[in-house]
Amino acid sequence: MRFTTVRRLDDGVLEREFTLGEIPGILWTPAFASVSAPVPLILLGHPPLGLHKMYPRLAARARHAAADGFAAATIELPGSGDRPRWAAAEQARAGLRRAMEAGEPVSAEIIDTLILPLVDKAVPEWRAALDALLSLPEIGGPVGYSGGVISIGIRLAVVEPRIVAAGFFAGSFVPRAMFEEARQVTIPLHVLLQWDDEGNDRQAALDLFDAFGSKEKTLHANMGGHTGVPQFAGEDAAGFFARHLR
Repeated sequence: MRFTTVRRLDDGVLEREFTLGEIPGILWTPAFASVSAPVPLILLGHPPLGLHKMYPRLAARARHAAADGFAAATIELPGSGDRPRWAAAEQARAGLRRAMEAGEPVSAEIIDTLILPLVDKAVPEWRAALDALLSLPEIGGPVGYSGGVISIGIRLAVVEPRIVAAGFFAGSFVPRAMFEEARQVTIPLHVLLQWDDEGNDRQAALDLFDAFGSKEKTLHANMGGHTGVPQFAGEDAAGFFARHLR
């Protein structure tokens, strides 16, 4: 891991951009984080739209995490942002756009082609980033995962024992194969569902929640579309991580 920029935000949060091989990322740590007082870490997931485009939302989430005493970090997903183009992913996204613009159902084949290769590529990168982040003296764990492509979060929750709690947003397409992986998830879960999400199959989201093997899992469903998440939903998620990471 190599830090490329360092700046102190107006609330004292330290923001550092880094590269891990070819992978860009950002780390935010609370003003008081130090070698003598290492802090827990939340990995911030996001959709494959590029870190530059997602930065305002990610930074806001990170600053809220820092106010609660947590470090937060994110990395660029494969084929997104300034990373090399990924032809297969672009073709899959084009197929998705065509189906949605035509008002046609999004087929299982399109979902599999769009999501499964992304999960296979992204999860090892997240785990490598976690190795590097936990080697920093100011970060001591435990680790949570929050948001992003839910299938990436499911895979991470299954294969990464250092992640002890996860907050998912049921707002992305989920391949049927991921339902079997969901049954293997056992960590505490906080799942947010927008009831009228125009891009999400509500019943599939409910079926996925039912499939999770966790003994502690909470579904927070709110009226409204994909971008209509109420402010208090973020406060509920913050309370969930406070319970499990402190």
